[in-house]
Amino acid sequence: MRSPDVQQLGMFSYVSVEDRVPSDHPIRKLRILVDAILGELDELLAVRYAAGGRPSIPPERILRASLLQVVYSVRSERLLMEQLNYNLLFRWFVGLDIDDPVWDHSTFSFNRQRLFDEAIAQHFFEHTVLLGRLRDLVSDEHFSVDGTLLEAWASHKSFRPKDDHDEGDGDNFRGQPRSNETHASTTDPDARLIRKGKGKEAKLSYLANSLMENRHGLVVGVDVRHASGTGERDGALDLLTAAGVRQGATLGADKGYDTQDFVAALRARGIVPHIARNTGNGRRSAVPRAVARTRGYGISQKVRKRIEQGFGWIKTIGGLRKLPRVGLAAVRGWVTWTFAAYNLIRLGGIGEWWEPSPT
Repeated sequence: MRSPDVQQLGMFSYVSVEDRVPSDHPIRKLRILVDAILGELDELLAVRYAAGGRPSIPPERILRASLLQVVYSVRSERLLMEQLNYNLLFRWFVGLDIDDPVWDHSTFSFNRQRLFDEAIAQHFFEHTVLLGRLRDLVSDEHFSVDGTLLEAWASHKSFRPKDDHDEGDGDNFRGQPRSNETHASTTDPDARLIRKGKGKEAKLSYLANSLMENRHGLVVGVDVRHASGTGERDGALDLLTAAGVRQGATLGADKGYDTQDFVAALRARGIVPHIARNTGNGRRSAVPRAVARTRGYGISQKVRKRIEQGFGWIKTIGGLRKLPRVGLAAVRGWVTWTFAAYNLIRLGGIGEWWEPSPT
């Protein structure tokens, strides 16, 4: 029998938000991981708030909401709040009950310096790596490194002479010599004009480097700096130092890292260079043939390509194809935060290890 389409709205609901989220939904794994990390950051968050005064929105809820923005590719905080108002899945993840009011989108702007700086992002990221280590998912022997350019939130029109010489509205710069030494962006002075390769257009960008462990593809180090021709190799060495990569480890990389200075720096640290040999145009590779003939070298060259998955994820899903932040410090914090979200997604997909251990 056909039932009538009665649309009288009910006034009460006796089903909790918890019951409306499927028990096998992947976001439940993510919530367990995030809550574990936020619990470790309690002291760091406490010192950023006054002991008295008007109660604030719990910082844990703001950080969870920001993670949702990255994971679900929500392009703005205004849209995030709109989703949080009617999306029960989002409400459950953030920690809001079905009747709790949603805060204004400007709350993110007010708390930008307090909760979204480099220190919070770095601590959160390091705890994602620690979770992998606790479950023996991070290798201390085999790593890969690579870098990518992230387009800054600035246009070519903003790239003006540093001496304040008037060149019109900046729209027509054909035939005018421009370089990072003489020009800077008025929108984002930390951005640098650089091209990805020969025949490519130059863009105002930042350089992001990442260090990946080869066992499960987790990112164990992130470095963001001014874009330059040597930034990838300099960033790689800094990442190895920060991660404490020990003697005897291997490092996979592409041909751009095959230089005498970089390979010599690796060998001085006792790290085996599993770098793709660049022998084009009669060039002599800095990687010894004896190393390139080993079985481990072939494995590293195959696995190192997995690092591109991280860069692809932060640009497409994480929304970093064009940076939404301005300034090196803000960009560094947001990129690190996005890589932390990437690690959480990978951790949640590795078996059932994420379930809390019995105490």
